[in-house]
Amino acid sequence: MTVEIERKFLVINDNWRSLGQGEMYRQGYISTANTMTTVRVRIIGNEAYLTIKSKTEGITRNEFEYPIPLEDARIMLDTLCDRPLIEKNRYKITQHSLIWEIDEFQGENQGLIIAEVELQHENQMIDLPDWVGEEVSHDPKYYNVNLAKHPYQTW
Repeated sequence: MTVEIERKFLVINDNWRSLGQGEMYRQGYISTANTMTTVRVRIIGNEAYLTIKSKTEGITRNEFEYPIPLEDARIMLDTLCDRPLIEKNRYKITQHSLIWEIDEFQGENQGLIIAEVELQHENQMIDLPDWVGEEVSHDPKYYNVNLAKHPYQTW
C-alpha cells in the first residue's frame, strides 16, 4: 500500500507542451457498494493495473495498485467498467524537483487539462509553474472517477 498525497490544478496555457512526451491512458471504474472506495482498471501502453483507492481525507488517501494481465484489463474495461471510460494523454514533466503529471483528456472529457503533483506531505511547499492555474484538489468534480460519471463536456 502507498499513501497518495496529491494536489490538482487546471492548466491555463500551452507552455508545458514542449517539456515532455505524452502516453495514452485508458481507464474505467467498477461500481462498488461503498461510495468511499474506488476500483480502477487502467491500461498504459502494454501494461495494465488494478487500483483500489480509499476515501480522500484532505489531499491524502490510501492506494493499492497491482499489475494485471493486459487481456484481463481489456475485458474488464469492455464488460465491467462504467461508461464513459476515461481516455487521456499523460505527460510527465519535472519542474522544481517535482514530477508533474499533466492529463489532457480525450473523448467525452476533451477540452479538460489538469496538472497533478504528488507530495511527500500535505503541507509541502511547491513552486507553481507558469502553466498552472486554479487549484481544484478539493473539488470532487475533477476526480477521474467523477469525470467518468459526469464528463466535462456535459458541464
